[in-house]
Amino acid sequence: MNYIYDRYFDTKRVLSLFTTRFGGQSQAPYHSLNLAFHVDDNVINVLKNHQRLAKDLEYNYQKLVHMHQIHSDKIVIVEPKVHNFENPPECDALITNKAGIPLMVMTADCTPVLFYDPKQKIIAVAHAGRAGALKGIVPKTILKMSDHFGSDINDVLVVLGPSIGVCCYEVGKKIANEVIEKGYANAIVHKDTHYFLEVNTIIHQQLQVLGLAPEQIEDLSICNACQNETFFSYRADKQKTGRFAGVLMLKES
Repeated sequence: MNYIYDRYFDTKRVLSLFTTRFGGQSQAPYHSLNLAFHVDDNVINVLKNHQRLAKDLEYNYQKLVHMHQIHSDKIVIVEPKVHNFENPPECDALITNKAGIPLMVMTADCTPVLFYDPKQKIIAVAHAGRAGALKGIVPKTILKMSDHFGSDINDVLVVLGPSIGVCCYEVGKKIANEVIEKGYANAIVHKDTHYFLEVNTIIHQQLQVLGLAPEQIEDLSICNACQNETFFSYRADKQKTGRFAGVLMLKES
């Protein structure tokens, strides 16, 4: 299976999916659908992977907007005349109300988050690892959708894609204490002298505080490290690996 199509959003109005590591032409350790240019993969292969993905999903790859992700809480409103495949912004979340503009978030353990407001026809994507989650990138993206485009928080739907689970994400005591001090003690599991973190628990708590109801949130609950044969994982692949992606686009009517 090359893609996991998200059925939580209205499929007639949006293209919404997560890629796997299958269906591309990159060679090991990036085999095969690596979509990241910054991981030392062959640039030609990465470009061909993007072109193949765009052909399969029927969008113009040159219009796709991805990000130079920096584990921040920086959010960018996409400007089609400025942002495109060749000119990605440096940020960790993208928002648009423009149809035919695919947004992409790349991950290999962090949580790829997709947002959709069906009332105002707004979409967004966010990259939420431990650092980004603690900085509030996910709730801040929804607030930006509200401030800039008038989204009602009660209308925004959120999907959390494949990401490393508490089963595989061991952290040190310093990080565990930081998470606890920030009010997310329930995201830490303590086993003997080891600490494990569930980033999605932080995100769920933040969304609840923001006012989203449980039915507004879809968590795929897929650990990409456990399913490393299907997804790239920075930890499971011992840091030398590719990136899979969440892709979201408003369809043109």
